[in-house]
Amino acid sequence: MTQSFGLFRPPGGIRLIGFDCRAHGRTHPVGPSEKVSLASFADDLLALMDHLQVEKAVVGGISMGAAVALNFALRHPQRVLGLVLHRPAWLDAPRRDNVVVFTAMADLLREHGAERGLELFKQSEIYQRALARSTASAASLASQFMHPRAQETVVRLEKIPLDAPGADRRQWRALAVPTLVMANDDDVIHPLEYGVTLAREIPGAEFKELTPKAVSVDLHQEETQRFLEAFLLRHF
Repeated sequence: MTQSFGLFRPPGGIRLIGFDCRAHGRTHPVGPSEKVSLASFADDLLALMDHLQVEKAVVGGISMGAAVALNFALRHPQRVLGLVLHRPAWLDAPRRDNVVVFTAMADLLREHGAERGLELFKQSEIYQRALARSTASAASLASQFMHPRAQETVVRLEKIPLDAPGADRRQWRALAVPTLVMANDDDVIHPLEYGVTLAREIPGAEFKELTPKAVSVDLHQEETQRFLEAFLLRHF
């Protein structure tokens, strides 16, 4: 939740609502492991909208949140006004590279705990490859060990990378709402081509390339704010 509010300041007349997914943020307890999935998170979003009596909304998210938003839009199109996908990390199947990375991290957390696990992870080939490609991506991976409840919530590293928003990309072509996709290069977890592919396949989707955070965090945030604000004000 803090990531969304830290990245975007809604202009007047637009309300930003966020929630922590199961095994993320301050959500406690973690709950049953079978509920740690993109579809369950989308169901939780539906329950939140019902609770707040929000009939329709522009639904969006960052990274995993983008996958949740896409799953929600595919399964509950009648509740969606628009769709925003920021640095998507999935297409229509699990990404093998990410499965390897996050499974290794989960194993280190379970076997060695957060502090020692992080030490060992930083010595690993996985981390060194990420660091060579993007310092921001490497820092993002390392931050998983620094989560206050890293060991308690390790199931998210084990299950979410094996998931996908949907198994048939032909469903993307049935989406009929204004859509904004944002992505950037030099990101080992969120490939630029994933954003390009989604924007190409979703009818009428708009694609915006962002400055990588490894180049400039400030510019990355400024562009996200500008592109998203313009999209919302133009369509809604």
